[in-house]
Amino acid sequence: MLKRFALAALLVATPLAAQEEAAPATVDVVLETTMGDIVIALETGRAPITAGNFLRYVDEGRFDGTVFSRALPLDWGEQPNGLIQGGTQWDPARVLPGIAHEPTTQTGLSHVRGAVSMAMGDPGTANGDFSIMLGDQTGLDANPEADDPVWRNGYAVFGRVVEGMDVVAAIHAAPVDPAKGEGWMRGQMLADPVVIVDAHRME
Repeated sequence: MLKRFALAALLVATPLAAQEEAAPATVDVVLETTMGDIVIALETGRAPITAGNFLRYVDEGRFDGTVFSRALPLDWGEQPNGLIQGGTQWDPARVLPGIAHEPTTQTGLSHVRGAVSMAMGDPGTANGDFSIMLGDQTGLDANPEADDPVWRNGYAVFGRVVEGMDVVAAIHAAPVDPAKGEGWMRGQMLADPVVIVDAHRME
């Protein structure tokens, strides 16, 4: 009887132990900008492809000297709201091939305040450009019921800001040049882009 109880206890305990071992892993990186530091926790456990891609850019120095160039304001919800965007801007000397898309329906992540998400055109084209959310924008998450394939796939969240949201807000509030930008992004480009001086893993 004792042996049966011990075996049952082991069977019950094993899934919990497995869950603990499989807990989502994160890696912290620091973006040192000319307006202050932003610390991002990369979701290497839940979004391994996208977070791994970002880490490669960090480790190879591909973000050093790039800029935050865009500040999108949104006039709804708690203010400030919108996003900032930065990265390699298709610089051929920095950009790596596009990566497989990891939708939020797969990762369980969401475009909430502080979320870091890949900029892209079609799924599979994301490379070295990313956005940081100022407020909740869950409409950017994947929606399998959407008719438009863009919103059906959504954008890939792969991390979150854990320190420096004040810096994110300051970048977002910086002056824009009304003449810069193409199409619907006209008027969203920073007059003086904010430089990412150095990007590195947190020690």
